[in-house]
Amino acid sequence: MLLTLCLFLVSAGAIYLACEYFVNGIEWLGRKLGLGATATGTVLAAFGTALPESAVTFVAVILGKGPAARDIGVGAAMGGPLVLATIAYAVVGAALWRNRRRLHRADPLVRVDHRRLARDQSWFLAIFAVKVGLGLVAFAFKPLLGVLFLLAYALYVWREVHSDDTAPEEDALEPLKLRPRQAEPAMRWVLAQTAAALAVIAIASRVFVGQLEAIGEALAMPPHLVALLLSPVATELPETLNALIWVRQGKERLALANISGAMMIQATVPSALAIFATPWRFDAPLIVSGVLTAAAIVYLWRLFRRGGVDARRLLPVGLLYGVFAAFVAWHFAAR
Repeated sequence: MLLTLCLFLVSAGAIYLACEYFVNGIEWLGRKLGLGATATGTVLAAFGTALPESAVTFVAVILGKGPAARDIGVGAAMGGPLVLATIAYAVVGAALWRNRRRLHRADPLVRVDHRRLARDQSWFLAIFAVKVGLGLVAFAFKPLLGVLFLLAYALYVWREVHSDDTAPEEDALEPLKLRPRQAEPAMRWVLAQTAAALAVIAIASRVFVGQLEAIGEALAMPPHLVALLLSPVATELPETLNALIWVRQGKERLALANISGAMMIQATVPSALAIFATPWRFDAPLIVSGVLTAAAIVYLWRLFRRGGVDARRLLPVGLLYGVFAAFVAWHFAAR
């Protein structure tokens, strides 16, 4: 157990340090590719940090054997969006509120394109509703519908890349960490830093998940409970830490774009893989996770649609994950 705890702490620290290098590299990559700040977060950063949880789903549903592996894959596909819509947004709100004085801000308002974020929430909600609806019914050609989720994500990426957006905050762009003395580092250094950081994130995340599962076993938690509650929190840790780092730099636009883009990936790519390879039928905990995720998104959509969002208004969505944890614990205790 001591070794498990040490690996748990070391891997968490490695993820945070690697995220520092990743967000720095991804900002430079967005600048080199001429992408706006929002597209940099929703496409580049989200795609990179979503690889660990997508890999978990792929290994579980495509390479895994038996119903237990399929349960893990479906749990990851449903648990990821719940964590992002609740914990990640609450972390952004708490970080903005705590750092408002250090950022020399007179108010705790979230400085983002509210209309664009509201539109992203509506996109996600529409796709997520179809995703949950498919989990409630059974029919022969359901696996073919996985293609529609991949097409939906491709359309989302096309829209983000081609939409009007300002360039990344060049005035606040820190030097590339691998080349701190160069005002304009070469593309190869930007790619090397970003790829290396992403590799460390992927490896450390895998170790982190493994230690979390070992802790769950040591505490006599059922494997399905670990898959639903703990693994999604671990696999979404890079997005949450990226958001925390960007918020501390006063770049909440990139932070929220990263979360929004990761949610779109979670609503489409892992879901498509699971629909291809599993019956995609939901039990009570998965249904509740879908309902709570939808509730969080509706709340966020209403906030961003009105504009002028106070950072403290993001905190309540974090409580919904606590509701889910309490329900799952009660559900397995009653079995």
